Amino acid sequence: MDKFPDVLCGWSWEENKLFELALAVVDEQHPDRWEVVAGMVGGEKTAEDVHKHYVILLEDLQFIESGKLDHKLAETQSCIQLDCTQSVCWTDDDSKILTNHS
Repeated sequence: MDKFPDVLCGWSWEENKLFELALAVVDEQHPDRWEVVAGMVGGEKTAEDVHKHYVILLEDLQFIESGKLDHKLAETQSCIQLDCTQSVCWTDDDSKILTNHS
């Protein structure tokens, strides 16, 4: 869990959103999945960057689902601040972002 802040550091909100959208549309079995996802994210992200980002997110998900999440995270990790009270929904703007980057 000590890698959690690293997931956010170096990735803008837009890059994370594009990453999520790319994961939703690029088949897991695609032979060049990480290259395609990196291309959809754009910017300076490489196939290795997006694959590492994916692995860390999977580890975080497993940790959360294990029930071992320390609810005092915000108190101990002062470099991040999360607002978990809002829902994030797929919007027309999200579709436009994906269309413009594919």
